[in-house]
Amino acid sequence: MRITRLICPPLIAALAALSGCGLFGPREAPPVAVKVLAINDFHGNLKPPLGGVRIRDPQDAGKTVSVPAGGAEHLASALREARAKNPNHIFVAAGDLVGASPLLSALFHDEPTIEALGLMGLEASAVGNHEFDRGAAELLRQQNGGCHPKDGCRGPQDFRGARFQYLAASTIDTRTGRTLLPAYHVKRFEGIPVAFVGLTLAGTPRIVTPAGVAGLAFRDEAQTVNALVPQLRAQGIEAIVVLIHEGGFPSGDHNECPGISGPIVGIVERLDPAVDLVVSGHTHRAYNCRIGGRLVTSADKYGTVLTEIDLQLDPRSGDVLQARADNLIVRTDRYARDAEQSRLIARYETLAAPLAGRVVGYMSGRLTREENAAGESVIGQVVADAQLMATEHPLSGGAQIALMNPGGLRADLAAGDGGVVRYEDIFAVQPFYNNLVTLSLTGAQLRQLLEQQWLDQPRPRILQVSRGFSYSWDASRPPGQRVRADSLRLNGQPIGADTRYRVSVNSFLASGGDGFSVFRQGLEPVTGMMDVDAFEAYFRSHERLDVRHDERIRRLP
Repeated sequence: MRITRLICPPLIAALAALSGCGLFGPREAPPVAVKVLAINDFHGNLKPPLGGVRIRDPQDAGKTVSVPAGGAEHLASALREARAKNPNHIFVAAGDLVGASPLLSALFHDEPTIEALGLMGLEASAVGNHEFDRGAAELLRQQNGGCHPKDGCRGPQDFRGARFQYLAASTIDTRTGRTLLPAYHVKRFEGIPVAFVGLTLAGTPRIVTPAGVAGLAFRDEAQTVNALVPQLRAQGIEAIVVLIHEGGFPSGDHNECPGISGPIVGIVERLDPAVDLVVSGHTHRAYNCRIGGRLVTSADKYGTVLTEIDLQLDPRSGDVLQARADNLIVRTDRYARDAEQSRLIARYETLAAPLAGRVVGYMSGRLTREENAAGESVIGQVVADAQLMATEHPLSGGAQIALMNPGGLRADLAAGDGGVVRYEDIFAVQPFYNNLVTLSLTGAQLRQLLEQQWLDQPRPRILQVSRGFSYSWDASRPPGQRVRADSLRLNGQPIGADTRYRVSVNSFLASGGDGFSVFRQGLEPVTGMMDVDAFEAYFRSHERLDVRHDERIRRLP
């Protein structure tokens, strides 16, 4: 009798797997899932910023609403929750973690912020332009630790430096020809290496005080990365992430990108195809984009948004198979306060309280940075007036006009109960602590200076002007020809092209910052008080500051 043997295919597969005979070929290992958590432009906001984050109104797509969000305590909780989803994770940043910070961090040279981010488990960050606000030596101190060379250690303990690594692939020390800080950081996930390359925007020298970047060169961002790709591949690294402190301007909401403009677009388009992901910053916007098929993200500012990026790594090639992102709003009513962050903040608040809580004056209403069609804001006018008042006396510089850069206004100003304004409130508006400088410019130079508001700028930078000074600009005319020469007035009188005028600005502008190079032509400079001190003096000169808006700049048509 013939016996027919029945063999079950699943049994054969199981036996083959056990015997290693490879009857059906080796089973491919599944992709390795990695979670990259990212922020940018934290700017020392240990506590939730006034105004939170603006997003599209869920009830009306044509409007936006402000959502309370951000701060170290809530960000730490959001990070902890995100990490729990995947043991393969890393927390990174795209720069400007410090600088232009609220008083609670700035009073201690941003050491509290460095400590807070270390407690959160930050591993690597690009160096932003604001990390150079106090110069390269101060940046290196924040990285390596040690007491401040002038003020010593003001905090509750000696400063030990950052637990994370700052990266500066494109920032070169011209004396040595080497990068100021490491170019990249490599982390392995289940044996697969991923490189994180850190970059500062090439335009940094134009937007920081020259002394802060003396002896440094800032190379082209895309060229720098592309030159590193062969070096990384030679080490067996195929997965490459760029952390860059440069960004764009999206037209959509915080978690989308129907259209984006700005420097980041051209940079990403020139990157080697080997780059898999770009985490960006600088423009204080939130977006989740595909540029040239590549994922590009940004997380707004001040810890209000956390970008959660999921990568799929090929275990055979080590390259990225897939990348997707989600911008999570760090809502203060959604994420609890982290106890460790709360203790750190409380220690520094105790030390800062005498200065932070000092009452400087009273006001009605709120001073906002919202600009009208001409580019003026209520808070810009008040700050310009304060600087004029502080420098108009002949012994203080004899200023006739004061001009303020909009980028130096970092927060709105809202009064507390009873209209009270405290020192920490005004410091949040002007945290750079720059000297005021009064210098002489001709009327022709003044007009040329105003034209620079549109020349070589990523977006128009409309200088805020003091009382008594006015002019008109024509939006239909090309950059360089927009200011109507016959419209410039000082106290109602025409500005003479050859007449010299005393103009007061902060030291950043006086050195040509933000591309306003005409200021460097100014003569007879007189250095005055600090800008925030002038702001305080202005409040003290008013029994109660009345909030109102004047038309000083007129837009045509």
